Amino acid sequence: MLELKSLTKRFGDKIAVDAATFVVDRPMMIGIIGRSGAGKSTLLRMLNRLSDASDGHIFFDDTEITGLRGAARREWQSRCAMIFQQFNLVPRMDVVSNVLHGTLNRRSTFATMFNLYPQDDIHKAIEILDRLGIAEQAPKRAEALSGGQQQRVAIARALMQDPKIILADEPIASLDPMNAQIVMDALRRIHEEDGRMVIANLHTLDTARRYCDRVIGMRDGRIVFDGRPDQLTTGVARDIYGAGADFSEDATSTAIETLDRQQQETAKAKALV
Repeated sequence: MLELKSLTKRFGDKIAVDAATFVVDRPMMIGIIGRSGAGKSTLLRMLNRLSDASDGHIFFDDTEITGLRGAARREWQSRCAMIFQQFNLVPRMDVVSNVLHGTLNRRSTFATMFNLYPQDDIHKAIEILDRLGIAEQAPKRAEALSGGQQQRVAIARALMQDPKIILADEPIASLDPMNAQIVMDALRRIHEEDGRMVIANLHTLDTARRYCDRVIGMRDGRIVFDGRPDQLTTGVARDIYGAGADFSEDATSTAIETLDRQQQETAKAKALV
């Protein structure tokens, strides 16, 4: 069980996250939505302990995460893997080595310096890449891959940690609609097949509705909505994004639906050949 109690982060006089409180009592896929600057990324960074909270507490299975230091903190960061919008890969390193970086917290400095990995870890990395549909990219440099492929490498690196929780900070913000769908499908599949908790910062309402079991809306650092995707009415959305926002049509959702139709039409055409 994951529990946040009045979690707060201040940067000088600015409150980035204001007394965030919620409980997740089982593995689920959670979307955090809100405008840029709402506090979404800061919240995830505190969960992963990349950033320390100014006040409040994080608990996971009765362990207080906010108080962890040293090796205990690094162990938590292995159990709570982070995926970033910018991928954070080593561009000139091959794909499989980037994936193996997910094991660094349990490897010696010597082994890390000389890129020495057990065969079992290498086989596991290839299996994870195969699961994500990019095993053939393993020997290539990360910089040679498309953005969508690089994000799947980042997901594979996170899975090498065998985490209880995956935190995804705007994982599709820089991707085209087709790759955005592939990445979100992968995260949803990981949640369903592995029973892992996935918490993703998302830009669009319909992406949250399409993939998430629960949605948390943030505005000016505060949680202003916490509920099921089907409760995301236009009125609620305006509470999150502001009164001037227009939710009559979500561009990302429309693009994904168009892609779905194109794939269905292509399949029908092949069937007729």
